[in-house]
Amino acid sequence: MSKMKTFALAGNPNCGKTTLFNNLTGSTAHVGNWPGVTVDKKEGTYKKLEEHVAIIDLPGIYSLSPYTPEEVISRNYILEEKPACVINIVDATNLERNLYLTTQLLEMDVPLVVALNMMDVVESHGDVIQVKDLEKKLGVPVVRISALKEDNLDELMRVAYQEALKGRQGKTLIENKDMLHLINDVTIAFKGKGVVNPLFHAVKLVENDEIEAKDHPDLLPMVDEFKKSFHDEMFDDDFEALIADSRYKYISKNCAPFYKKKDPEARVLTKSDKIDRVLTNKWAGIPIFLVILFFIFHLTFSENLFFLGGLIKFDHSCFEGSMFEGLFFTDAGINSPGVILANFFTNITDWITGCVSGWLEEGSWLQGFICDGVLGGLFAVLGFLPQILFLFLFFSILEDSGYMARVAFILDRIFRKFGLSGRSFMPMIMGFGCSVPAMINTRTLADEKERTATVRVIPFFSCGAKLPILTAIAGALVQTFGIGNADLITYAMYLVGMVTAIICVIAMRHTTMRGDVPPFIMELPAYHAPQFKSLMIHLWDKTKHFVKKAFTIILASTILIWFLSNFGWNWKSVDMQDSILASIGQLIQPLFTPLGFGSQLNSLGWVFAVAAITGLIAKENVIATFFTLAGVIIAAAGEDSSLAALIGEEATADGIAESIVMIKGTGITAAGCISFIAFNMLTIPCFAACATAKAELPKGKFKWTVLFWIAVSYIGAAIIYTFLSMFSSDTLAWAIPTFAGILVAAAAAILGVIYYNKKHPVKKEA
Repeated sequence: MSKMKTFALAGNPNCGKTTLFNNLTGSTAHVGNWPGVTVDKKEGTYKKLEEHVAIIDLPGIYSLSPYTPEEVISRNYILEEKPACVINIVDATNLERNLYLTTQLLEMDVPLVVALNMMDVVESHGDVIQVKDLEKKLGVPVVRISALKEDNLDELMRVAYQEALKGRQGKTLIENKDMLHLINDVTIAFKGKGVVNPLFHAVKLVENDEIEAKDHPDLLPMVDEFKKSFHDEMFDDDFEALIADSRYKYISKNCAPFYKKKDPEARVLTKSDKIDRVLTNKWAGIPIFLVILFFIFHLTFSENLFFLGGLIKFDHSCFEGSMFEGLFFTDAGINSPGVILANFFTNITDWITGCVSGWLEEGSWLQGFICDGVLGGLFAVLGFLPQILFLFLFFSILEDSGYMARVAFILDRIFRKFGLSGRSFMPMIMGFGCSVPAMINTRTLADEKERTATVRVIPFFSCGAKLPILTAIAGALVQTFGIGNADLITYAMYLVGMVTAIICVIAMRHTTMRGDVPPFIMELPAYHAPQFKSLMIHLWDKTKHFVKKAFTIILASTILIWFLSNFGWNWKSVDMQDSILASIGQLIQPLFTPLGFGSQLNSLGWVFAVAAITGLIAKENVIATFFTLAGVIIAAAGEDSSLAALIGEEATADGIAESIVMIKGTGITAAGCISFIAFNMLTIPCFAACATAKAELPKGKFKWTVLFWIAVSYIGAAIIYTFLSMFSSDTLAWAIPTFAGILVAAAAAILGVIYYNKKHPVKKEA
């Protein structure tokens, strides 16, 4: 059986490469890691040609110089794996800048097709690109496409397939005669050594590329000898700059004229420009971002949509006793779309658990094991999947539309004075989805100290795995203590994490990790409506990841927790207070006393300490642990074994009921609950994130990073608990003290930084 042909997609960031990949591969796409490197490797299959073709989505790059891991990966893949064809995606609205990478790809002995993407945008402006003329100048096929609208994609693949059957000899567009003479001589030398892609290697060696210099030191004297006779006042002996200048001159002279603007003299104010006047406004940018975040959380978590509950009373008696009871609205108001989906999913899982429980002997250990140990913990986590996906959908829309790039631009403008660049905020914001890819993304940061500081604070941007902790306990707080709204509490805790991250980065960048702020240069992509198909692919990947985690790590942890809470050290079934888990929990419980969930709780209070520790494996384990222990707490407290009998009919979503049991069964205060949320948000992330952090951090930094996470979470939670404990449950309006606590901590941190810098000024180098 012949090996499947492989086509590689190469292009600049924000050129539409990922959109093209998703549309070509669809459901066949899967994500892994490049061998030995924690950078995403996307593969898929295109099935509409004479034979199936494998598609590889290379990381977005601006050049093939070895400055970032992404550039090295793309370069090595093309050189070593020898794809049948490279499809170079070019943003047609930024033709000159995008063609720089094209001039480098042309020097490789690989079939090449240029895909002019976003041609629909070019044409909407009344502009024209003379595709055939551009094709003649480049010497390779050029195909106009719109990846977003799926226009002409089949034609692109047909042309690429035809080129793959022909093969191609590399050529250079460098026109500097002296430099071209040297390149030709070095190329001949490479051919004599039998090196594949001799022209590309020759150009890179002349540029004094570090990889080529290391691999072919015997040819360096040829370049050095030429340097002695070379004289250029502008570039001296900087051959890399000279070659880059030669590339841009060729593009400007021979390619740029083929872009014909409707009115070259007019400054066309695009829709993106008009929107940016508002969204990136100096004064309104940050408040607008915070308002957008609030509406995202409100639509995901609120049980009083748009706060209509205080104005309109909803009669839901017609649904009483049915599976639709409390689904769409309650006495509090209309449920948000996120809550409706979560409640519907919970009703289904509750029905499944009830059916399974009915098949098993009442009160038997098997019923407890399957319903409480397996299904209970598993469904407690899966019950939050709808809201996690809903939240992830909103963030995907913001990212795909181009808005998140603007957020980085706004933050760079504000925080540069504190030693931060906007580039570091891109991986931080990615942390809302998952800390693992966010930490990987820090490789785009040039400064090692800034990269280390960013990796350390990424877990403070709460990922989807922490969402069950936030929503369950927030809902329980509202129903048990009557404090605020669940969506407002969740929103505030996300802000706590963000503010803590900013304070910590500022503190690090002005103390142990001082250094110059690297320049932040980033092209802002034009706003566009996200593609439905692309969003669904993202959500499907997220669903697969979450479900896989639920049926492996979380399921195993839940079963272990059930076993440890039902058996003693003599391996016999015992009450929970005499179990293995109880003895471990009681041992570590005093450590959390300053945080509000330690020795001040009753004899069952150790369950919070245990839940916090199990969360170190996977954050979803916290609520899974709550579910496993809730039923046992009811029995130990001497109450009716029915959950509904203990909490009435207060709980409306999975996880909230279990949290109410934990609160009533242990005597924890509202301040202690908020402290518990804060500790789990800020402490050591899951094992996968820890492994990624260790791989991304410089040698010897990981152990200090773990200590940093422990210290920040412990001190931060202790401050929050101490401050909120000043208020009684009746007078605790959580919003004011929480924000006041944030402002106090921020002010104290900034004053400390200023004082430290005055005492330890940076010594300027001579």
